[in-house]
Amino acid sequence: MLMRHFFLVFLLGMTWSITAQPDLLPSNNGDIKLTPVLHSTMALEWGGKTIFIDPYGGEEKFSSFGKPDLIIITDIHGDHMNKETLGALSLGRTTLIAPKEVVDGLDELTFEKAIMMPNGSKIMWGGILVEAVPMYNLPETEDSRHPKGRGNGYVLTIGGKRLYISGDTEDIPEMRQLQDIDYAFVCMNLPFTMTVDQAANAVLEFKPKVVYPFHFRGREGFADVEKFKSLVEEGNAGVEVRLRNWYPEN
Repeated sequence: MLMRHFFLVFLLGMTWSITAQPDLLPSNNGDIKLTPVLHSTMALEWGGKTIFIDPYGGEEKFSSFGKPDLIIITDIHGDHMNKETLGALSLGRTTLIAPKEVVDGLDELTFEKAIMMPNGSKIMWGGILVEAVPMYNLPETEDSRHPKGRGNGYVLTIGGKRLYISGDTEDIPEMRQLQDIDYAFVCMNLPFTMTVDQAANAVLEFKPKVVYPFHFRGREGFADVEKFKSLVEEGNAGVEVRLRNWYPEN
């Protein structure tokens, strides 16, 4: 029975490692290991540091990583600021970077350090430049799910490479005006963010070298990321679209 238990644990670990599809993103100072986790959640490992973006989905999804050195959160909604998942992680030596509304809502959650970043701000952390950029819905209305200024997208410069993480946004001017993005993570799900066509059109304007569609589960199911890939590749063959499994349990 004991051997059977270990074998099952081994198989589960194998399944997770295959499903997670980690990518190595070359930088000027060693590879950045990217692991999609769930929805818009990812882990980045670089230079001996472990970074979680919007950790969500439960403690077990993070068991294969070390304790996080940095957690970055985009917005207050539960698929980005997930208190159940955060509360299960070891955060005593973790720095949090997040918008003010996220930090104000931490309640009993305790980090070694919490840094509030408004749109337009920049900081250096562990050799990484972190830039907070706008994310919001169009048109701008008082009852918007994602009003301008509450949440952050981010541009991370790691080893000389610029990674854009969209957060929950539509194809806003600030996204279209991005420059020199090496890796972009772009959302597309209705009614919360934008359509596949909007996302593809914006990507064709700011021209990242590589784009990952993520955060593509909406109220009516999954967005058509194959269509997104076709639209981008037809519009600019120089932009590489990488489809990865952001929903391993489906």
